[in-house]
Amino acid sequence: MNNKENQKLNIAFFGTPEFSVNILEKMKEAELAPSLVITVPDKPKGRKLLLTPPETKIWAEKNNVAILQPTKLKDEKFLNELKETNWDLFIVASYGKIIPQAVLDIPKYNTINIHPSLLPRLRGASPLQSAILTEDKTGMTIMLMDAEMDHGPILAQKELDTPNWPIKIDELENVMAEIGGQMLVEIIPKWIKGEIKIQEQDHSKATYINKINKEEAFIDLNENPEKNYRKILALQNFNPYFFAERNGKKIRVIIKDAKIEEEKLIFTRVLPEGKKEMDYQDFFRNL
Repeated sequence: MNNKENQKLNIAFFGTPEFSVNILEKMKEAELAPSLVITVPDKPKGRKLLLTPPETKIWAEKNNVAILQPTKLKDEKFLNELKETNWDLFIVASYGKIIPQAVLDIPKYNTINIHPSLLPRLRGASPLQSAILTEDKTGMTIMLMDAEMDHGPILAQKELDTPNWPIKIDELENVMAEIGGQMLVEIIPKWIKGEIKIQEQDHSKATYINKINKEEAFIDLNENPEKNYRKILALQNFNPYFFAERNGKKIRVIIKDAKIEEEKLIFTRVLPEGKKEMDYQDFFRNL
């Protein structure tokens, strides 16, 4: 499919965080940018609870792409707005809400989902973090969506090749978005031409994951060192921490970096409560 044919495709994109933005950039580079971005409503963030737009909304505004931020996807007004346009394809990448079948069925060539795990493993809300926490490998899956969670048939799959597994969550997000975006722009024209054979998932091998919560970021120093190390890598965005005692008082210490040496967990950079980030040995000496 040449660039002129690409431009004829009318695509709507469902996505929310930075991971989704990286996919959008790949689509833009391939002249497959969507004409509509659908994302979640703005949310209060930070200590001052300032109303903050999702990253995909910011991208859409910069790129003059229309935006919809429905509160409920089953809302009649939202559905009618979507149905007013003849859509070729919907793309979903880390949207954050369950999409009903009534929406998935709207486009001519169905709805494609970019899921960062080797489905049917790690179905659910936190596949990247869960891969670091529990898996020996991971990868990217491009699939057709149905109304069940991460259940649809597979269009393509690629295992991540990294010699330094496990890696930090930010690095994994960047690598996976790069792989997923490249896979997607290669698949879209082939899918439209009918050149891709779908493969049903082996549902008997499915594993399921829950959304990560901030309570899981506590590091119990009596736990297995490898388990704690993986938690530190996976939960950087939740500020993994332990409690230390200084002058008879407990203080919360955020772990910014760590390593495993001779089966021991060694903290290298920490952020003690009320202090600046520092080398762990400097912190330890001042306890």
